[in-house]
This record gives sequence, C-alpha cells and structure tokens, in this order.
Amino acid sequence: MPVSERQLAAFANTHAWRIPFDTSPRHLAGPGDGRHVTHGLAAAGWQRISDPLSPEIVLTSPEGRHSLQFDPQSVTSAWWRLRAEPTRTEPGWYAEFGELVPAELLAALTDALTAPSPDQHTDLFQKLRSANWQTDAQNTAHSPDGMCHIERRPARNDNGARFWAVETCEPGHSTPRGRRLWHAVFDSRTPIHLVNAFVTALADPAPLQRGMYDRTAHHSVVQQPSPLTPEQVVAAHTARLDAVRAQTRTAARRRQPKPATAPAHAGAARPAAHR
Repeated sequence: MPVSERQLAAFANTHAWRIPFDTSPRHLAGPGDGRHVTHGLAAAGWQRISDPLSPEIVLTSPEGRHSLQFDPQSVTSAWWRLRAEPTRTEPGWYAEFGELVPAELLAALTDALTAPSPDQHTDLFQKLRSANWQTDAQNTAHSPDGMCHIERRPARNDNGARFWAVETCEPGHSTPRGRRLWHAVFDSRTPIHLVNAFVTALADPAPLQRGMYDRTAHHSVVQQPSPLTPEQVVAAHTARLDAVRAQTRTAARRRQPKPATAPAHAGAARPAAHR
C-alpha cells in the first residue's frame, strides 16, 4: 500500500496553513499528526485490513507477522497497539501507547521495525544520562523536568523477566507523581532495539513541530516560533518516506537466503565416453 499522491497532497494541505512552533520537551508535545506513523508503514509495504469507513485503523506487515492498531474509540487508555506473532525461532511480543504519545516517537519505533536489525545495541540508560535524565539503580530514569519516567518492571509469571514502562505524569502534590498523561508499555519480549528507538526519540532534546492550535499534553510545554516553514515540514516528511522505502528494500535483501554454492569439484566436466 504505497502512499498515494492524493494522500501526500492531503498531508501537505493540512500543514500548509499551520504556523509551525518548536515544541519541547517532547513528552509534552502532544500527539501531533498520526500520519507520521501510518504513512511510514505504508511506505514499508504494510496494508490496511480494517474497514476504510471506520475510525479504527489496522495495518499489517507484508509477511503478516506484525500488526498495528489505532483505535480512537478504545475503552482503555491504549489508543495504539503493536503486536508481533510468534514464529518457530522468535517469540511474539506486544506494545501499547496512550492517546497523547507523540506520533514522532512511535514513528521512530516503526521505522526501526521495518529497518534491518542492528548488530549491536547501545546502553539505554547511558543514552538517557547523556541527555541529562536522572537514573536510579539502572531500573528507573526521570526526565529533567521530572514529568516523564522510564522503568523496568517485573513481569508477571515470566520467570523474573522485566518489561519496559514509560509514563508521563503531571507533577505530584505530596505524591511522587500526579495524574498520568500518557503511557507506553513494551512487554518483556519486545526486541530491545525497538525500545531503544522509542526512548532515543523521546530523550532527544530537539523540539517537535506543532501547529499553533495543536493539542499538547500539558500547559507547561514550551513553544516558540519555528525557523522551519510549512513547506520544509512537508519536505522532511516526504524525504523520510523515501528513506523508509530504501531501508525496507535493504532489509528485504538481507532476509533473502543466499544461493547455495556448488562443491569445487562439481564444475569439472567428465570426459566424453568413447564408443
């Protein structure tokens, strides 16, 4: 399901009249435009299998193992759900995200999902410390403003495994945390490079772009006029889709089995029999 010219034009039309504002910190920027996620997956070959006239969106990967559900009518606090079915060699896993999770953070994760898996994984907590987050005993990290928290929590009935939980909360009054604004949960089997992609995008100090009247997660968010023009915002979106298509082709080539090489003596021709 490639992104059509009509869909790109609709995205451009949405952003053409908006004056972009640099919005930070990222965890308070609000949901933004969900097409950062859906367009990226479409560029990677994912297909929509849900009713086109329903507000619910369900996309599946080309091989059918992964699915992403967006349900703005969800009766729970999770509006986005990402699933991977188990295979003979890999376990299944699950991740969910709340209504106000910034779309750019989820898009960073889905981009990593469609890209070739990295050979090495960086230390997530070291990355957070480099971004001035406070870490406690290697299991908890807190954003500089104290409103976003990342934890490794014990998973139930999973032999001591831990899952990742991210929560952005209002400041507490006589309590460690106030009302929860949004959350993200990655079960214990979620590939660590996907968690890394999400957290790296979350801790990035660079602002996100939001329109003047876009919904944000909290009144303490900081917004300033962006040096970017609406045209540059749209151009960056288009360039990212091109990059997703390219990395998807690379990942597909890596998954292809290598042709078997014939034994060295197999190519030697036998002499013709004489009659």
